[in-house]
Amino acid sequence: MLDELRQIAIFAKTVDHGSFRGAAQALRLSPSVVSHHISQLEEKLGVALIYRSTRRLALTREGEQFLKSAHAMVEAVETGLSGLHNKVESPSGQVTITLPSLLSGSELMTLIAELRVIYPKVRIELKFTDEKRNLIKDGYDLAISMSSKRRLASNRLSLFSSRRCIVASDVYLLQRRPISSPTDLEGHDWIEFAPTRYIPPSRIRQGSQEFSLLMQGNLSVNDAVALRNLAKKGAGLALVPEFLVVDDLAEGLLRPILADWEIEPLDVYAEWPANSPKTSLARLLVVGLKNKTGTLSQPSLDQSDITA
Repeated sequence: MLDELRQIAIFAKTVDHGSFRGAAQALRLSPSVVSHHISQLEEKLGVALIYRSTRRLALTREGEQFLKSAHAMVEAVETGLSGLHNKVESPSGQVTITLPSLLSGSELMTLIAELRVIYPKVRIELKFTDEKRNLIKDGYDLAISMSSKRRLASNRLSLFSSRRCIVASDVYLLQRRPISSPTDLEGHDWIEFAPTRYIPPSRIRQGSQEFSLLMQGNLSVNDAVALRNLAKKGAGLALVPEFLVVDDLAEGLLRPILADWEIEPLDVYAEWPANSPKTSLARLLVVGLKNKTGTLSQPSLDQSDITA
């Protein structure tokens, strides 16, 4: 079948160019190869399609009838290829992304807004939830997650890391003993962020000293905004990404605790279905998000860091 399709296409191009030589130049073949393919097609059809002469080509009656079908086939293929090319040049469609509510106040929102300018025909649907979702079962094209430990597979890509800090309000700190080292954290009240409950304890370090942060308390929330607001009201200590409290710290509504100690950052990464093609919209957006520094430009899908 493939041989016949190729021969039909060569026949149509030969007629369009008026000679074997003209078709050969357009198709980057030799005139003898063009002639051979048409002869093979005539043999399979059992009819002559072209009268051959030294000056010009002329169609037989059967050739004229068959040319209409040949042109229709070539036009259909060229239209399909053109459509695919335009889709790559100007992507369109919808991408449904699941991501934690904590990221609603992060730089990720700026990046997604910039992607909307780059890809105006792509509809991006963001669904915030702190529950883990199954990409295939729940019908998501892309998942963006956060973790203090990198667990990257071939269908995952780290986007950026976010620094974390321990914060509390003056209302809380004035009631409790001062905190000058990680050992002073023992006995303090923590506001637990429920979605991170099963993540291994975070580490805090300074030089050669390293401690685990054991955050125990009687208050647990599953919403990042509530976590910040409770900390501002004096409910306890909170371990949060810096982007969540940067304004509160600047205004003095929250105070940094052990600011000269380093806490493991949160890694923000994207995950797509393992069988997702390289040209999928989801993977196209992942590359765009990865190029977060500087001006985002139309990325190449051949970038090595997204090849699965």
